[in-house]
Amino acid sequence: MVDWSSSSRVMTQIDFRSVILFSAFLRIFLIIYGEWQDTHMEVRYTDVDYLVFSDAAALVVLGVSPYKRSTYRYSPLIAYLLTPNSIIHRSWGKVLFSVSDLLVGFFIRSILKLQGVSDKICIYSVMVWLFNPFTFTIGTRGNCEPIICAMVLWIILCLMKGKLVQAAFWYGLVVHLRIYPIIYALPIVLALDPCYFQSGRKPVLRKWSSSDIKAEQSSTTKNVSEAVHRWGVILRLFTKERLQFGLLSGTIFFFFTGIFFYLYELEFLHEALFYHLTRTDPRHNFSIYFYHIYLHYEQEFSLSEKLVSFLPQVIVQLVLISRFKKDLPFCFFLQTVAFVAFNKVITAQYFVWFFCLLPLILPWSSMKLKRGLLCISLWVGAQTHWLLWGYLLEFKGKQVFMYLWVASLLFLAVNTFVLISVIVHHTCSPLFKPLEHVNRTKSTKYKQ
Repeated sequence: MVDWSSSSRVMTQIDFRSVILFSAFLRIFLIIYGEWQDTHMEVRYTDVDYLVFSDAAALVVLGVSPYKRSTYRYSPLIAYLLTPNSIIHRSWGKVLFSVSDLLVGFFIRSILKLQGVSDKICIYSVMVWLFNPFTFTIGTRGNCEPIICAMVLWIILCLMKGKLVQAAFWYGLVVHLRIYPIIYALPIVLALDPCYFQSGRKPVLRKWSSSDIKAEQSSTTKNVSEAVHRWGVILRLFTKERLQFGLLSGTIFFFFTGIFFYLYELEFLHEALFYHLTRTDPRHNFSIYFYHIYLHYEQEFSLSEKLVSFLPQVIVQLVLISRFKKDLPFCFFLQTVAFVAFNKVITAQYFVWFFCLLPLILPWSSMKLKRGLLCISLWVGAQTHWLLWGYLLEFKGKQVFMYLWVASLLFLAVNTFVLISVIVHHTCSPLFKPLEHVNRTKSTKYKQ
């Protein structure tokens, strides 16, 4: 495992409360500074999306559809949450997003504490999120992604505590708000295995300091094998917990989708759902597909072209899930990185989706500081290289589409390298202990 001793000594005098308070003051300062910069400088601090959210919220206050605001392509819930922008203050949404940002820090600590991670390492991991320049600016600039991140972590926390109803409710809601968490459906369903989840019993979590991982993994495999032979694969899939989670989360998703379809009709379906499934963006796009999209932007893409673009994503997702499904936080992290890296459209705000999951896997990483700095440098360097060509295209009008495409290929290569490095240096640890193994252990201790 990674040597945390030096980091722990540095943070001896730092407690979680101090970290949260400093993080809160930092975000308050940035919100106030952003107001000043927007007023006195040509380049605005506030994200363009926040202006869209605010305009849509103002329309809701007037009783008008938020989709009358062009480029508003989110659930109406976001506009509803920001209605105080027009009533209280225009920075209400930034405060809401920043509070969600801090909640992510709380949830990271709670998840790691449940897994038995020490206080020092919990604080270190939380700081990776709270003091990441990318993450503490995204909420204060008015981007809604911290809300999504907080909900995803809350779902993990609910699963760890055995609160399946709460997990299902929030999962259905988060997929309604932002369609991408649908990629977590399969690993969640697989995690609700009868070996770990049984009616009336809380799942048992594997502690960070466990030393009997291999023994329990072989035990789990044996139990699963016996169950398969006894009941059959199909019967085993349709457990009470899985059906409960699927039906409830699906009901919540369709409930909110149905309400807003009733209120805003096809305009809602197109802007909030279908647009994100078929979105193409010839600019502001790190994706390797952007050049093809640019060349054919005026043409309608064929069904085969759309399917081919999704195929690498689907294959990579299935491979990652099949290999790392038991280590749920790690599986979520890998899925998200891969989903973003292979997506047809990649914007900078997407990176926060996996930044919130990164602290959950750090205690299980054996990556040395030198290797970690190399991965960070390569990732930041590839992104900066892309942004240089993007600047020449967007602001200077240079015809550098080919160079920008090569930069996108390089960025994908770096993402792949970083992803492989993380996998190689990660100690896989299933999130839950098999209940039969726990019972057997208790029985042995009792006899002794």
